Amino acid sequence: MTNNRPFLILAPLQGLTDVVFRQAYARHFSGIDQAMAPFISTMSSRRLKPARLKDVDPALNTGLPVIPQILGNNPDDFIYLGNYLFDMGYAQVNWNLGCPHSKIAKKLRGSGLLSHPDKIDAFLSRVIPAMKPTLSVKIRLGRKSKQEIRDLIAMFNTHKLDEIILHPRTGEQMYTGAADVDAFERAMNACIHPLVYNGDIVDKASWEKIRQRFPEISRFMIGRGILSNPFLPGQIKGLKIDSQGSDSQQRERLKNFHADLFNSYKQVFSGPGHLIGRMKGLWNYLGPSFENSKKPLKKLLKSNSEQAYLDRVSEFWDMNLRFCPAS
Repeated sequence: MTNNRPFLILAPLQGLTDVVFRQAYARHFSGIDQAMAPFISTMSSRRLKPARLKDVDPALNTGLPVIPQILGNNPDDFIYLGNYLFDMGYAQVNWNLGCPHSKIAKKLRGSGLLSHPDKIDAFLSRVIPAMKPTLSVKIRLGRKSKQEIRDLIAMFNTHKLDEIILHPRTGEQMYTGAADVDAFERAMNACIHPLVYNGDIVDKASWEKIRQRFPEISRFMIGRGILSNPFLPGQIKGLKIDSQGSDSQQRERLKNFHADLFNSYKQVFSGPGHLIGRMKGLWNYLGPSFENSKKPLKKLLKSNSEQAYLDRVSEFWDMNLRFCPAS
């Protein structure tokens, strides 16, 4: 039976969608039902420092329900961290098997493990019975070949999982080319677990296309599309405030969100370099969504001091550029 109400999940983007971003986003925008926190690398009891778990501190995550994500391939360390997170209040954790970056993949972590379903099988056989929280996995079609998904799904079907979040590209593709919806369909038809669709949802039209293709899917993960257009979740859900605001109203909300985010980051970063670097990360996605923004955005991204950054941001807003993300 089709669930007509989409459940939207903010994707875990390392260095971008941390707790500061998630909380600021929830104060200004609607439509996101849940967030997945950027991955925490496995650590043993000897290496565990509470500061490394600050991003998923329940006391700081009051605006959006959060699922912690773990990256690693050591089952004992995974069990330890998973159980620690359970004791913090998290009933579910996610295993990152999708990170495409080669430095991680070469260590057989993230998507680097997807070419080894036997290793994943052995890992899950050890971890699932010993871990207090339940487990979901975030995967791609494979590391090198999209054909790898066939053996992966057959293996995952033998384990107890909450759900599988599938981004239909290979790890080596990174984010190039188009998401392979045909491969997603084959995986969905073979999989006994609930699937979450993740990949290339950049506007309401692209979401509707996926929803029409897969009426069985009600859960969607969106990352880059939200950074480029923070109104997107509300637009997908048909929320009037996000779908019908004037250009000046949208610009004012984005301006207020930016100011809130900047001031919030200023409270946690020790120096202007980290602060400005983090904000530039957002502008790399948000900036191109404004019409004729290439030159002022380039100038903004060259800022090398806090005051220069603020001056150029002020200049950017004063230009009253039309906000026109992918449509």
